[in-house]
Amino acid sequence: MTGADEEIRPAPVAEILPAGRIRLVETALPELSRRHRAAMDRVWEEAVRANPALFDGPVAALTGVERDGADGLVLSWARTTYRRHALRRVPGAPVCASLFVSVVQPAEDGRMVVGRMAPSTAAPGRWQPPGGGVEPPEAEGELDFAALRAHAARELAEEIGCDTVPAALTPWLATRGGRGDVGIHFTAPPRPAQEVYDRYAELVRTETARGSDPEFDRIELIASPADLDRLEGPHADCLRPVVGRYADV
Repeated sequence: MTGADEEIRPAPVAEILPAGRIRLVETALPELSRRHRAAMDRVWEEAVRANPALFDGPVAALTGVERDGADGLVLSWARTTYRRHALRRVPGAPVCASLFVSVVQPAEDGRMVVGRMAPSTAAPGRWQPPGGGVEPPEAEGELDFAALRAHAARELAEEIGCDTVPAALTPWLATRGGRGDVGIHFTAPPRPAQEVYDRYAELVRTETARGSDPEFDRIELIASPADLDRLEGPHADCLRPVVGRYADV
């Protein structure tokens, strides 16, 4: 992280960040020593042997967070691949935080969707809202707020089968977790609860017919932080504050 990032320190659990305005700035990825690169490759290869479904695809690493006035954020990011996350398991290695998006999909009865990550994913058994790490644009493209919204809409469709045009997603809040990961969270238009379950079931049938595993192996509709206590397994560190803020709306 940059020196200016000291204003917003990582907390043990995710905190709500001011996010009335968000600006993204591309930066260079910090260089690794030969020792750290070798350790990263070794840890990544061990992870792939344990879970061959892991894919070293492109992802945006978060390299800095600065406040922009009273309600804004400037997020610095760099192009990398998921292999870089293996550094989190290398003692003393320089680690870049993650930049991700998520979507609160409400049901018409006031509950919201959460999903449990499948065994084939990088975080098996973890409960979280639909979403994922942000992918960098093509070489000539720009990662801006419109790109974040489009990525969030794509994650919503890919994980629970709810097709929503990006323009229908409303920017809502931002969080920062204990490891420094920053999430930009959107809300989607409400859908009937049965429609949500039916769309997810159709997605599972389609993915299974293709020989693929869906990213979520289960979804639930919850209304408050108290509902999280009955969900067995780990929770994404953003989940409780997101659900708490949603319950207060």
